[in-house]
Amino acid sequence: MLNMKSIALFFLLASTAISNRLGEPNDEKRRLGASTVDLGTAGDYAILTKTGVTTTGVTSIIGNVGTSPIAGTAITGFGLIMDPTNLYSTSSVVVGGGKIYAANYGIPTPSKMITAISDMETAYMDAAGRVNPNYTELGAGSIEGKTLEAGLYKWGGNVHFTSKVTFHGNLTDIWILQIANNLQVGFGAQVFLTGGAKWENIFWQVSEAADIRTNSHVEG
Repeated sequence: MLNMKSIALFFLLASTAISNRLGEPNDEKRRLGASTVDLGTAGDYAILTKTGVTTTGVTSIIGNVGTSPIAGTAITGFGLIMDPTNLYSTSSVVVGGGKIYAANYGIPTPSKMITAISDMETAYMDAAGRVNPNYTELGAGSIEGKTLEAGLYKWGGNVHFTSKVTFHGNLTDIWILQIANNLQVGFGAQVFLTGGAKWENIFWQVSEAADIRTNSHVEG
């Protein structure tokens, strides 16, 4: 099981600090959701968090993992192996050449993480500020078995699925999912992409926590 609180990349999650100042979006953010969210340097990470990430059971993460301002000790269950350079660590959980970075690692990693976190917060505010949703309260929060067309989705509570959800669209379609509370992904649940939909065009903007259970597979 993978549990993330604070902000993460494939799930743009709000920490307490950022969620308390969301308020009304700036005028330039008042636009439709069918355009991409610029992740900046945060796009270099599969998971990026301010307060830590914990894994239990079977987990596989493709890409880099980062945390700041909290130290690498907040990344638990990964069995971190520090590189001799002290710039990053590795883990059997993080595959595909991915590395783990933290605020307390060697220079220039701390400043690199500050920039990435800032870019992530900007991306979160952008996604959260999109207005005029195409779909509101779809399935009362249950997206189990649903096929999601491109667009802006908005929920005022939790969102969950237990076995599968499908994103269907073309190579340029964009999905933004604004979730006011938690995202809950069941044991073995799967996200499927069809019709040319691309994982990098799916943005989960989650205001509380993402709870991803063992043997599940999530795209975005």
